[in-house]
Amino acid sequence: MVHVTEPNTLPRLLQRNAREFGARSAMREKDRGIWQSYAWEQCHSQVRDLALGLAALGFRRGERLSVIGDNRPRLYWAQLAAMCLGGVSVPVYQDVIARELIFVLDHAETAVIVAEDQEQVDKILSLKDQLPALRLVIYDDALGVGRYRLDWLTSFEAVARLGQELGRTQPGRFESEIEQGQADEVALVCYTSGTTGNPKGAMLTHANLLASAALFAAAEDVRRSEEWLAYLPMAWAGDAVYTLVLSLLVGFTVNCPESPQTVQRDLRELGPTALIAPPRIWESMLTTVQVRAADATPLKRWVFEHFRVAAQQAEILRAEGKPLPLGLRLTCALGELLVYRPVRDQLGLLRARWCYSGGGPLGGETFRFFRSFGVNLKQIYGSTELSGLASLQADGEADPNTAGRPVPGIEVRIGERSEVLVRSPGVFKGYLKNDTATREVIDSQGWFHTGDAGFIDSRGQLVIIERAKDVGALRCGTAFAPQFIENKLKFSPYIREAVAFGHQQPFVAAMIAVDPETTGIWAERRGLPYTSYMDLSQRQEVQDLIRDEVRKCNSTLPDGIRVRRVALLAKELDADDAEMTRTRKVRRQHVAQKYAPLIEAFYSGEEAAELAATVTYEDGRQANVCARLRIVEVDAATTMEAVANV
Repeated sequence: MVHVTEPNTLPRLLQRNAREFGARSAMREKDRGIWQSYAWEQCHSQVRDLALGLAALGFRRGERLSVIGDNRPRLYWAQLAAMCLGGVSVPVYQDVIARELIFVLDHAETAVIVAEDQEQVDKILSLKDQLPALRLVIYDDALGVGRYRLDWLTSFEAVARLGQELGRTQPGRFESEIEQGQADEVALVCYTSGTTGNPKGAMLTHANLLASAALFAAAEDVRRSEEWLAYLPMAWAGDAVYTLVLSLLVGFTVNCPESPQTVQRDLRELGPTALIAPPRIWESMLTTVQVRAADATPLKRWVFEHFRVAAQQAEILRAEGKPLPLGLRLTCALGELLVYRPVRDQLGLLRARWCYSGGGPLGGETFRFFRSFGVNLKQIYGSTELSGLASLQADGEADPNTAGRPVPGIEVRIGERSEVLVRSPGVFKGYLKNDTATREVIDSQGWFHTGDAGFIDSRGQLVIIERAKDVGALRCGTAFAPQFIENKLKFSPYIREAVAFGHQQPFVAAMIAVDPETTGIWAERRGLPYTSYMDLSQRQEVQDLIRDEVRKCNSTLPDGIRVRRVALLAKELDADDAEMTRTRKVRRQHVAQKYAPLIEAFYSGEEAAELAATVTYEDGRQANVCARLRIVEVDAATTMEAVANV
């Protein structure tokens, strides 16, 4: 555990690390299959050259620089370079479509963009005329871009050369710029996911970011020897706090994978010692394990299932504080050799000492699976406006039903309508250009209103029930929390996404997006041909499969909130179609409006619903898709009973 007195801005931390850690590895980047390493002194030199180059090109204090692309050392250095000059970093999601990108870049009045490659540069080229504040675009990878002849487009190397020249003519300029920096200056504008409308730019100061990182480092066993994989979107506050800021604070090594497509392979090759991931990543890992188990020989499937059940039984007993019988201990010891350790190795988690799930609730079944297989998975709770941290679970207190204890130094209390309120040094400065929205979430006493409903249990653990606005009740008065049901459904390897409905209705219904990979493999093994996602999801055999999966889910739910009717969507839920945020959270209000005919059919007794939907392609083009979605009765008798009992 690291306990040191720290500098009060991120650039000063970089100076300290270059001075004290020098030749120690700060970052690695995998390029063409080879890991390239950069020492702290090299990172400092790269940031200095880029910062001075930006200064030579007129970048001023308070201006904003955006980065767009996959996790790359140069994009992290660009953010630090802007901060060294008193500027502000505004990272954006690399997969956003044009209209979303325009909103963020224009709203932030971004002056400089550092883009990873030609794909991102071309995206900016198509929008340049709509971004009046933008005057410079810098690219990292020159492949395909070198032939462009535009006076406002240049390379990372060219800007660094300008910086080296300025450094020779103005020695000490870089250090003097850093000395002007103040802890309460905005370092980062991180745009929220926008589940109810346009995203809002949360302004996070150096003090906010460093306070949250320091509180986390004091609460968790964070070591300078950590190997960290930087694979989450750079626009997500979690990446900013736990990759950039925490690595600067502690001095561990950040590793950037070769590409999003090679993350799992690079994860296994690297074997990180710690990992933070959103629920979707853990769900995907679980699906991978389930698919491999299903594809194994009958003997291997039996061995896997036998030891999986034993591990689950042991985890439940441990969670309840009960001793493990000798026979179960011996079985789990053998399972460690035959199943658990090989699975952790395949997932790249063999060396991981601690892992967290954050950014949303993780289903209990998924949580217990990883815990039972020897992964020290715990839950962490926070938000962009809290610099990513409010509570976390300590070793020995992991529980799928809580978000852990408030971190020492952070206050949590429950307000009106069970809303969770947080007060901490990590509470953001406010929303960019939106004082009204800021006043709505930060009260006069400095409490941030999270919008999440929850309570503190008898052990002092924070329990998050649901987004306060999403908590409802069935017509009979039974409490209805859609995310709880959706997480149960998504434990199935064949269900990628689910959206549950039921507020003020006689029963719970759900629309389901099947997982195209696992469901496709299932269909191929049975010789079922299909031509598209729509064709696959609407096959009777697949609908029967999902009905059985929903029935399995229902067996773990109280009778009153069991899912009675489902419909399989003809397309996946997509952030480009505004159905989900970039962090894979359902935009419920938009989905309810878009799929209103389907929801009406659920509760009017119809057997199918005609649905016309707009699909957005990666380049921003749109097309209309019409489909007739059949409604699957999970259990017709109980549906009629639920209606009759209202």
